[in-house]
Amino acid sequence: MTNLGLVALAAGIIIGLGAIGACLGIAIMGSKYLEASARQPELMNALQTKMFLLAGLIDAAFLIGVGIAMMFAFANPFAG
Repeated sequence: MTNLGLVALAAGIIIGLGAIGACLGIAIMGSKYLEASARQPELMNALQTKMFLLAGLIDAAFLIGVGIAMMFAFANPFAG
């Protein structure tokens, strides 16, 4: 397998594992939010704000991984 093929494989693994991790993290966080808001409805607004903040941070971590994978795929610093 050539270096270009290995870079494409690594970029796919980075994006795939990042997507799986982000989806699982947001799903677990959403389920815990629903559970907490069912137990204490008076805290729903405060918990919702924190949930959306954390969802953005989880998604940002995934997008950083996508950016790094795209950098290796299109502007590979190891090629040449």
